[in-house]
Amino acid sequence: MKNTKWRKRTRSWLFSLWRYLCFFLLMAFVISCCMVLFLNMMTRTTGLTLTRAHIEQAAKVTFLNVMLLSLLCTLIDGIRRRFMVERPVRKIVQAAEQIMKGDFSVRIPPLSSMDNMSGFGVIAEYFNQMAEELSGTETLRTDFIANVSHELKTPLAVMQNYGTMLQQPGLPEEKRMEYAQAVTDASRRLADLITNILKLNKLENQQIYPKSETYNLGEQLCACLLAFESAWEDKGLEIETDVEEEVMIEGDKDLLSLVWSNLFSNAVKFTQPGGRVSLSLKSAGNFAVAEVSDTGCGIPPEVGKHIFEKFYQGDTSHAAQGNGLGLALVKRVMDIVGGDISVSSQAGKGSTFTVRLKRNPDEAS
Repeated sequence: MKNTKWRKRTRSWLFSLWRYLCFFLLMAFVISCCMVLFLNMMTRTTGLTLTRAHIEQAAKVTFLNVMLLSLLCTLIDGIRRRFMVERPVRKIVQAAEQIMKGDFSVRIPPLSSMDNMSGFGVIAEYFNQMAEELSGTETLRTDFIANVSHELKTPLAVMQNYGTMLQQPGLPEEKRMEYAQAVTDASRRLADLITNILKLNKLENQQIYPKSETYNLGEQLCACLLAFESAWEDKGLEIETDVEEEVMIEGDKDLLSLVWSNLFSNAVKFTQPGGRVSLSLKSAGNFAVAEVSDTGCGIPPEVGKHIFEKFYQGDTSHAAQGNGLGLALVKRVMDIVGGDISVSSQAGKGSTFTVRLKRNPDEAS
């Protein structure tokens, strides 16, 4: 520690000496040139003849002036550097050290007007913005890990408990089938969770790039809806469709299939037996507007503000059926393809998800 301090002091003194030498040489050059010009002009104008004694005396005075002016400039430059360079740099370095230690709440306090003149104010402003972004990212990462851990624990606990119960001797066939079905459902939920996490990670890291193609949106919607036929028949749901023909869009068909599958899955999943699920597709100017409605449990207004966030589940009763990633996937896909999604809902009366996509330019015209 002592050696380090001694080295820093030595470097500081050497740097100060170097600055003094630079100012000395600069002052010596400038003043010498000025003195030579002055003496030449004076001798030419007045006709005076300068003796050696006069020149030696003037040289001594000039040398002293050069030394004093160099010292004065070095002091002024040192003070300037201390307040306009070293002080703001020290604040920025201290804040950076806190960031390196994982403290993303640190902010650089407002710098003085003199510091702003040197450009450090701009650096501090961008540094604070960076720290704020890092803080938000760290919060999201922490929440993501906590939520993933919780979501993984739930199906694993179910599988472990029912797996243990299956080992009981003399277990009735009916109970054995019930426990095995519970293990199967939990494993399927765990597989869906991992699949959605991987998809969402690829989407957020832009590892999936949209492939634009022109296709019939109505045909895709009907095909995706029919994939849930067994699910709606088991619950006795009424299906209503109002699909306009030949609504062509230009987009990534595979990505958009994720949107429709998640919306239909939620509509069927959260609608009580005997309820109704509706699909509507219409063209509105340059846009194709698709609506997926249900008569399910609905979404309270305070919950509707967060349903597109990862792992958000406003209704705890949904926890056994979803993992809170489906609508986050939907929102990310819509951002990538340049579409828009909104929800209109009322608790106990159902929900309507509205998706707006740009139509094929040729068809729209």
